[in-house]
Amino acid sequence: MNDAEIQRQKEIKEAEELLFTGPQALGFAKGLFLGQFVADWAMPYPRIPAAQQKELEQSLTEVRQFLDAELDAAEIDRTEDIPPHVVQGLARTGVLGMTAPKEFGGRGFSQMAYCKVLEEIGARDASTSVFTNAHHSIGIRALLLFGTREQKQRWLPPLVSGEQLAAFALTEREAGSDAANVQTTATPSEDGSHYVLNGEKRYITNASIAQVLTVMARTPVPGKPGKDAITAFLVTPDMAGFEMIEPRMPKLGIRGTATGRFAMRDMKVPKENILGPIGKGLKVALTVLDFGRTTFGACCTGGAKACLKLAVDHANTRRQFKKTLGDFDLVKKKIGRMAADVYAMEAMTVVTASLIDRGLEDYMMETAMLKVFTTERLWEAVNDAFQIHGGGAYFNDSPLERMLRDARINQIGEGSNEVLTSFVALVGMRGPGMEFKELLDTMLKPWRQDGMKAFGAGMNRLSATIKVPAVPVKSQRLRARASELGRLIWKFNFAVNRSLVMYREPIMDMQLIQERIANSAMEMFACACVLSRLDAELQGIGQNGSSAPGAHRAAELFLTQSFRRIRGFLNDLTGNADRELLATANAVLGKPDASGRNGS
Repeated sequence: MNDAEIQRQKEIKEAEELLFTGPQALGFAKGLFLGQFVADWAMPYPRIPAAQQKELEQSLTEVRQFLDAELDAAEIDRTEDIPPHVVQGLARTGVLGMTAPKEFGGRGFSQMAYCKVLEEIGARDASTSVFTNAHHSIGIRALLLFGTREQKQRWLPPLVSGEQLAAFALTEREAGSDAANVQTTATPSEDGSHYVLNGEKRYITNASIAQVLTVMARTPVPGKPGKDAITAFLVTPDMAGFEMIEPRMPKLGIRGTATGRFAMRDMKVPKENILGPIGKGLKVALTVLDFGRTTFGACCTGGAKACLKLAVDHANTRRQFKKTLGDFDLVKKKIGRMAADVYAMEAMTVVTASLIDRGLEDYMMETAMLKVFTTERLWEAVNDAFQIHGGGAYFNDSPLERMLRDARINQIGEGSNEVLTSFVALVGMRGPGMEFKELLDTMLKPWRQDGMKAFGAGMNRLSATIKVPAVPVKSQRLRARASELGRLIWKFNFAVNRSLVMYREPIMDMQLIQERIANSAMEMFACACVLSRLDAELQGIGQNGSSAPGAHRAAELFLTQSFRRIRGFLNDLTGNADRELLATANAVLGKPDASGRNGS
């Protein structure tokens, strides 16, 4: 490897060491890249314990009644504000502190249970769901996960009760999806009693209405002159030097949220406000975003369900050419696809949330997959429902006009989908890539001390090449589907191996190849979740999901269409128009093509 690739591998290794503190069992996503089906991460389909299920149902009833009576999504969009009575209602029904421990005033709900609540809100209004997500899923989550006992006792009760609101401040001009590029500085005072923060944050949800903000800033690394690392701080807007530059930044959608821009100018923050270890703020940020991406999936699922209902209602009542719209096959195509995707989105959200509830640690790839999958599918659902409604959807009195604007941010927020797609591919390929490296190093230097390590790597690669992984399902009806998924995992592993051997280190910059590999993996994760859920439902086991009309047919349709998509992605790894596409883009951009010439 050249120096750049060596540095990149070092950065990936350091990131994993930073995020994951102990030995990790092989996760589902990483298993796919090694040709394995790690069944216990997805099967059997997760269930909320009976005692909490009863409490959840009571809470859902209360939340639904409140939303029906007091949430007016059109008014929130029109006035560009979530009114105080809605915030108070969310607090009163426990939504603002639902996963916080009961000792601090929370409900103590699991992530799975909380996702069902967020799905309800996501189905009604994106502004309110984003506000809630910013306050709870990322705003107070860092405090729940990394706060000391004293910090939790001080800060949590008013946040859980809704007396105070929270925000999470990471994004800057040069730091968005590139979370490690934070430029805000935090300089320790000479006596070590406080830090002086300087910098500017933007696109921060709840910034102008929050009383507590988790802020990421760079601090010097003790004992290492010239080195710095990101540290998390608890900040309040009444601190001297805090300046709200733009309380509500005008924007296309989710207009009800208070998305702001603020600066910190020589702002003194007590050392007691450091959240987590000094220099470990990146771990705080990325761990918190895992929780946010999971509830993102729940909110998008709720939104997609709302789109499906609007589409079905309109298709059954609107008449054209002496037929209802639902009699036309091109409309049925959209509704069938929406129903299939909704089933998969819900299953994928439940499985991913269960990984958090089970206390697993390395589920970053799965939450990234969920975020990309559900945000893309919601966008398609809104677009399809919009098309079914026709011209009427384009006007302000239609909820779909607002939903279209609201949905667009999802593919950008909490990590852009392009960045997360490359992340899934690169992190996934690292496992088989390192095994190939062991083999190559031993072939070049047979006298190496690590011969047994290379032998093990070789056996792993050989086993994955000749063995089709088993996908265990109990229902006889699903055996053929499970076998087909197993064969696709085998083909996927073969395709990844071939790509690694063919492209070697340059694959780390070949994003079109990465995209196909990541899309294949995301579809296979979705298929595993759908199989798991459908298998449980066919066995008559208690369902956490809905039993909507045609749900099982929708699941079968999803599997059929997803298997076709996976085969297409894998085929396109070797037969594609990438060279022509990139040459055209380079010509338009005025960049040299692969031969070094400026094209035209």
